[in-house]
Amino acid sequence: MPHISTYIALTILLVAQNATAQVHPLPKIGPENRQLERASEEKWIGVDKTVPIGRYFQFMDSLVTKYSHPAKNPISEHVIVWANPWIIDALAKTDYYRMMEKDSFVYDQSKIIVLQPSDSLKIPDSATTAKIRTSFEGMHIDINIPEFRLRIYREGVLLHSFPIRVGQNTKKYLAFGKRVTDLRTKIGKGSIVGYQRFPDFYNPVNGKRFYVTKRDDGKTTMMPQIPWIETEINGIRNGQMIHPTTNPVTLEKAYSNGCIAAKEGDAWVIYYHAPIGTPLVIRYDLTIKNEQGEVVRLKDVYKLEY
Repeated sequence: MPHISTYIALTILLVAQNATAQVHPLPKIGPENRQLERASEEKWIGVDKTVPIGRYFQFMDSLVTKYSHPAKNPISEHVIVWANPWIIDALAKTDYYRMMEKDSFVYDQSKIIVLQPSDSLKIPDSATTAKIRTSFEGMHIDINIPEFRLRIYREGVLLHSFPIRVGQNTKKYLAFGKRVTDLRTKIGKGSIVGYQRFPDFYNPVNGKRFYVTKRDDGKTTMMPQIPWIETEINGIRNGQMIHPTTNPVTLEKAYSNGCIAAKEGDAWVIYYHAPIGTPLVIRYDLTIKNEQGEVVRLKDVYKLEY
């Protein structure tokens, strides 16, 4: 984890999201059927108390426990957020550097309030949940290493494009692996296989745990609580994570110990566009078209000459 950290237009094509779902009532012959019927109904709930980032995931888990029904309406945290996309904007705005642009210094990001008692959340009905889950199936993530770019697509349509940093073009002894490790980001095809929503932070070189980070502006803060996303590439889980960096000055560089890092605000967007199972491609294409449609040749940062 060099430099201490290693690390919407949310397009939901749900044509009838706000339409009334055609629900066929179940025969009311017992408590179980009444529970299934209630699970199919859309609900609006009020947030009863302030929810800081430090308790955000516990709050979301409590909603899933209360309102999800595996058979009738399998709601997940990602489904709830896609039904309330403003939550992603609220989380992205807690990015340290966005806060500093507003002259708001935050030492401990976990104490920032993201949900207020005045907020209302939609708990989607079964029809909307099904549409959201179908939207997930069309999602995929594309990373081009020499371009230092992570893109999110849905059904071939580009939703987001973020600058990233990638692994260094070197080998180094890491205490975590107890061996000399090739730090280059691995290339191949795979998927998103897990999350660390409450990550601990260790220096992989010496194995020491740390709790604070020195920012690009020289200020020191606590490490932010933002999920890390676990990848599997070519059938191997090699510890190559997608996660935030507290030092965006390192973006668009080969700087990390193998992981893919993005801005803090961007990392929230990526997390909610990467449900478990989302396909992932990490490639090494040196010849690309820029935003003007011109063919350009990128610097061969790994000397692979692909």
